[in-house]
Amino acid sequence: MRLHHLELAGFGPFRERQSVDFEAFERDGIFLIAGRTGAGKSSILDGVCFALYGSVPRYESGDKRLRSDHCAPEDPTEVRLEFTVGERRWRVTRAPEYQRPSRRGSGLTTEPTRAELEELVDGAWVGRAGKPREVGLLLDDVLGLNALQFQQVILLAQNRFSRFLLASGTERQSLLRALFGSRRYEEYARELGERSKAAQHEVDALGERARTLLDQAERLIAAHDLLPVDERADDLPADLVARRAAVELAEHRAAYRLDNLARERATADDTRAAADAAHAAVVALARDQAELSRARTRLQALEDAGDEIAGDRRRLEAARAAEVLRATLEAVARAERTAVSAAEAAAAADAAWERAAGTMDADAAVELTAVVERLTGELAVATAALAQEAALDAGEAELTDAATAAARLDDNIATIDAQRAEVPGELARIDAELESEREAAAGLEPARVRHEETAKRLAAAGEAELLAGARRTAEAAHRDAAEAAAATASGVALLLRRRLEGFAGELAAELVDDEPCAVCGSTSHPAPAAPADEPVTDDMLAEAEAARDAAARSERSASDAAQTARERHAAAAARAGGESVETLRDRLAAAAEDLAAAQRAVAQRDALAERRAALVALDAEAESSRAELAEQAGAARSRIASLAATVDAARQAVEAARGDHASVADRVAAVTGVRDAARAALEARAEARRAEEQAAQARTEAEARIAASVFDSAEEATAALMPADRVEVIAQRVSTHDTQLAATRARMLELELELAGAPDEPADTAASQAVLEAADTARTVALRAERDAHTLVASLRDLSMQIDEAYAGVAARAADAAVITRLADTVAGRAPNTMKMDLETFVLAAELEEIVAAANLRLGDMSSGRYRLQHTDARAARGAASGLGLEIMDAFTGQARPAHSLSGGETFLASLALALGLAEVVTSRAGGVRLDTLFVDEGFGSLDDETLDLAMRTLDELRQGGRTVGVISHVAAMKEQLPAQLAVEATPEGPSVIRQDAAVVAAARLGS
Repeated sequence: MRLHHLELAGFGPFRERQSVDFEAFERDGIFLIAGRTGAGKSSILDGVCFALYGSVPRYESGDKRLRSDHCAPEDPTEVRLEFTVGERRWRVTRAPEYQRPSRRGSGLTTEPTRAELEELVDGAWVGRAGKPREVGLLLDDVLGLNALQFQQVILLAQNRFSRFLLASGTERQSLLRALFGSRRYEEYARELGERSKAAQHEVDALGERARTLLDQAERLIAAHDLLPVDERADDLPADLVARRAAVELAEHRAAYRLDNLARERATADDTRAAADAAHAAVVALARDQAELSRARTRLQALEDAGDEIAGDRRRLEAARAAEVLRATLEAVARAERTAVSAAEAAAAADAAWERAAGTMDADAAVELTAVVERLTGELAVATAALAQEAALDAGEAELTDAATAAARLDDNIATIDAQRAEVPGELARIDAELESEREAAAGLEPARVRHEETAKRLAAAGEAELLAGARRTAEAAHRDAAEAAAATASGVALLLRRRLEGFAGELAAELVDDEPCAVCGSTSHPAPAAPADEPVTDDMLAEAEAARDAAARSERSASDAAQTARERHAAAAARAGGESVETLRDRLAAAAEDLAAAQRAVAQRDALAERRAALVALDAEAESSRAELAEQAGAARSRIASLAATVDAARQAVEAARGDHASVADRVAAVTGVRDAARAALEARAEARRAEEQAAQARTEAEARIAASVFDSAEEATAALMPADRVEVIAQRVSTHDTQLAATRARMLELELELAGAPDEPADTAASQAVLEAADTARTVALRAERDAHTLVASLRDLSMQIDEAYAGVAARAADAAVITRLADTVAGRAPNTMKMDLETFVLAAELEEIVAAANLRLGDMSSGRYRLQHTDARAARGAASGLGLEIMDAFTGQARPAHSLSGGETFLASLALALGLAEVVTSRAGGVRLDTLFVDEGFGSLDDETLDLAMRTLDELRQGGRTVGVISHVAAMKEQLPAQLAVEATPEGPSVIRQDAAVVAAARLGS
């Protein structure tokens, strides 16, 4: 990974946008970030870490003050970083959450956290992610290191060198776990422990199942009396083997009992089969005897009905012979009925003609054909005038309607003229009112502006009153927080003073006679210092320092809150214009009245304008309507004249056509009635003649067919006729009787032959039925006993198999559970693990050994071969994590010593070597991530000149292979040794700026 360019705006101590060109230092390979304490050197590394991970090492907890305190409300806060991983170049831009002025109205609003990730593709930046979460996920894949790993291997931040070296085993385990992701080994140990518990529970469950099965088998044995009398007791054997043997013995006895019951059931089956066969023979004999008796009775009844059936047979033959003449007889009857009806109709038609002829004074004796022809001619003439008579009434009605419509049009024209005469006066009145309302409506917009401005100032005044109380509260809280911070700081100082005063007593408490003093080396201790009455422990001091830091953070928060409250109150008061709420409320009420009056004037003006426009439109419409009505009136008068001429002509034609009748229609109806009566009489006479001729012909044909039949007359044939369904019933009765008689005679003969030699007494089925029922009951009892015995044997066999399987499972699972339990205890650091080291610690210890090996390659050079880091797996006291210890092997003494015994400079060198070794191992574990850029923050001021040279040589070796190393320090000697520098300077106004040697940048660009 290589960094190229960094931009900071409104971040940390930097207000204006600052740029860092890391590519300018690639030729030198190592550069110095210099500046006075507090200028913002470490803020450059904060910006790099924030751009990549959205977090800052120095702000792992507490207030994350990323936005510069020097920023104005409208100034932006942003960090942008360009870097390369592998062959791909990326640019990430992040901004934290901060307050900015609202774009709408006054006040502040929250600018949310934002992030954007771009990739350089073919010379153009292409967006890859646009939300903080998406950017974080994609960067995790791109970088291959999490934030903690990055801070340990690339950004060796201030105060982090010695953290890993001086940490306790537990703290070192937490850090290594985060760096190497070894928590899965802890999961392995926990899962093995759960498996061990599950295996033991399974063994217990299998044993309990075996005992439960034995109990169930013993209850079954006792319930069925499978134990001999001499073996029965209140308590069964307690020994499991004896209990299992008892179950097996009971199983054999149950099988023997089943064999005996099976033989008994077979005997019962045979007895029941013999009884069933005997009963079936008796039942068959009784059935044949009863059927023979029924057949004799049925035959006698059929023979008694023979005379009646013979009569039915004669009637059936006569009916079938008469059925042949049915159509002829019915045709004669129909023809005679038709002739009578036709004669009656002819007489009625003649009477009707005589009455109709009398109405017109016609001669009824005249030939009817001539009468019909004459009347038809008259109807033709009258019918032609009939249409004119019908049109006359419609024409007169149409003429009347036309006259009425013309009069109505004249009235409408007069009404429109009267209404239009009033329009000019109404328009003049509306124009006068409209002019007055327009003047009043012109003040609407000024009234609205005054009302809105007054409302805003009133709201600001109310807000200022509320914020005044909040300001007083915030200032009081700031005062209390400041006093608390001062008090906690004084408490820490007091504890430190007591701690220093009590050091002598603590050292004296550790002195042992005849053993050298750790301070002076003397083996005699004539006057050891007395221990303090109330010694100050590390926990007390740490607790006091934590309270001091918390109070300091609270004081800063209270200070910021008070400043914000003052600014918000001042802004609200300025927006209110310095006036009180009461004054602005009265002014707002007056402005509201003015606004309402102006709005009413606008509404009235618009209404009058609409009325005037509507009146003008109505007048124009009325003028158009009058012209249209006048045109319609002229057309109506022309139509009236035309209709009057047509009506006069039709009236004259009708008068001529109706004659003596009231109307032409009456004359047509009268002539039509007479002509229709003549026609009807003529047709009825002809129909009567035809009917009489057909009746005579039908009688002649019937007489000839009756003479050829078995009947003597038509009346005899008619009497023999019967309906078809009646014929069918008689025929069915005759056929059924014949069939039943023959079948009954045949069956009776068959039964008499079968019962030949059998006793005449009725067979006794009750006795055989009783014998059969007794045999069946005995068989049922035997079957039930056999089934119960079979079920008992099967149950005992199944329980025996389950008991054997359960105990076999207990034996097999107990061995497996012992192996799993031993493995789980070993992985968890319990016996038989003599080192008391769990699996995760064992894995981390191996990683630590590699880290120590890599660190010793540099520590040996930096310490001129004196010091070497050494991993120890000695057991820690009081249950602390074991196997992750570090100690220093001193070549001068040949003894190992704790890391806390090193001086400040030695601690820095050892911590630096360990950090670089940790960086190499973590990098290799992360998939071979190449580190082209590395930063080291402070710590060089504790080194003497010679040691500083050794440390610089070590750092100089890091730039081999094209790596760039950035060092943050204010040590003057380093400024002389590192010509490539990046200066961070605080301006007199407060914000810091970054100055990068222009010559260095130009040379780098020229070289590239």
